[in-house]
Amino acid sequence: MRDGPQATDIAPATSTGPRRPGPPTAGRPARRFRGERAPAVVAAVFTLAQLLLVRPGMGLGWDESVYVSQVAAHAPAAFFSAPRARGVPLLVAPVAAWSSSTALLRIYLAVLSGLALFLALRAWRGVFPARVRATAGALFATLWVTLYYGPQAMPNYWVAVAALACTGCFLRAQADRFDRSALWGVGLSAAVMGWMRPVDAVWATLPLLVLLVGVRRWRRPALLATLLGGLAAGAAEWVIEAFVSYGGLAQRLSDASRIQGGLGWHIAVTDQLRALGGRTLCRPCTGAVPSAPVTLWWYVLPVFAVLAAVVAIRARRGTATLLALACAASSAFPYLFLIGYAAPRFLLPAYALLAVPVADLLVRLVRAPGRIRRPLTAALLTLALAGHLAVQFVVLERTVQRSTATHRDWARVAAGLHRLGVAPPCLVTGDNYAPIAYYAGCSSASTGGHDANTTPAAIRRTARRLPTATLLAPGGRPPGYARSWTPHTVAGVRVYVAPAPDRGGQR
Repeated sequence: MRDGPQATDIAPATSTGPRRPGPPTAGRPARRFRGERAPAVVAAVFTLAQLLLVRPGMGLGWDESVYVSQVAAHAPAAFFSAPRARGVPLLVAPVAAWSSSTALLRIYLAVLSGLALFLALRAWRGVFPARVRATAGALFATLWVTLYYGPQAMPNYWVAVAALACTGCFLRAQADRFDRSALWGVGLSAAVMGWMRPVDAVWATLPLLVLLVGVRRWRRPALLATLLGGLAAGAAEWVIEAFVSYGGLAQRLSDASRIQGGLGWHIAVTDQLRALGGRTLCRPCTGAVPSAPVTLWWYVLPVFAVLAAVVAIRARRGTATLLALACAASSAFPYLFLIGYAAPRFLLPAYALLAVPVADLLVRLVRAPGRIRRPLTAALLTLALAGHLAVQFVVLERTVQRSTATHRDWARVAAGLHRLGVAPPCLVTGDNYAPIAYYAGCSSASTGGHDANTTPAAIRRTARRLPTATLLAPGGRPPGYARSWTPHTVAGVRVYVAPAPDRGGQR
């Protein structure tokens, strides 16, 4: 649909050439501004909701501490495992490079994420009217997982808004070969996805690549080159780093698969359902599925997506709807069927893309003619959405409370280490070593698990010259290299601290 009194479908440019835009008029800028007010309001409310509902002082999580430490001024860089990309460190660098304030970083990311949502919705102008784009933004922005990860130093939200923008710009560029802004939008959005998570970028754009290569009437060499160029530009650093630090691209991909449990046929649909109750990482994913009110929206979402496709096809305007659904399905596929664990953030790109056709369906239902049917439909949808919002905010509040409590515990352990003399420059190993080391301003190391980056012998050598501590999990036993160290209990955590090195660095 187009921003006008009558909606039309988006079709690829043909040999007859697209219609060139008419001459500018005095009223056109004002109309464009009014057309963007609703999406802008949604984006602004999204930013405000993050600041109010996701506490700026919540502290950094495990993955966040790894990303932020790469550019942090007060803490050494943590081990950077094969699946990670450098997009998030570069994103947070303008704040993290000179300030250790988590609150300031959260505010910066909340504002930036609101702006990104507005730009992603704006990318669909001319494809769907402003009321649909604003509704889509509201549906996506009010999910607890979107609100929770918008102000976090994590890549998934940014892949989501970039995928949304890329698909919208792709449709506009296909409809009008003279729309240079749409062409640039495709390339820049693809670059952002590749910059954040290269493999996710390929999955999110796979339907676009299939159309450009496999369907004759969709072939646009310039658009294909722009899309591939954007993906290559975004993933270039990741590929170069693979050869410099990981033994080559194939080795990095193999290491990434191993760290993620071995990519293969794993049906993780139920795992994702279990995670909907606020589990930020479900690995191993055991336990009961959350109650029906928490998961109902997840069951309804694919039903609404299918109905949106049926309505759009019957109205002979199904191109944009079907392409959004195809990109959503493609981006969700590896996290539903190829990975053996779950995290709600993995499906953010799919949720962002599904929001557009579902919003179009809801708007059409509300605007359907009928003196009784129309107000009745509006009332029922309003009640359903109100209940949905209530559930989302309850889950969000519980998730924020749990995360805040965990991060405060880590901060207390870090403060306790300082009192024991483990202060920068220092080394922390053991249970929850990465975030606690970040909080303490220490280096971090692990001899086992997914992030193994050192050996017991190397830790012993380091302990001779730097303050070193090993953190034990509940019920755990100290590793061999720490059995002669002094045991302590800090904030309920057992800690083994190496004997203090002398001034010369020798015992």
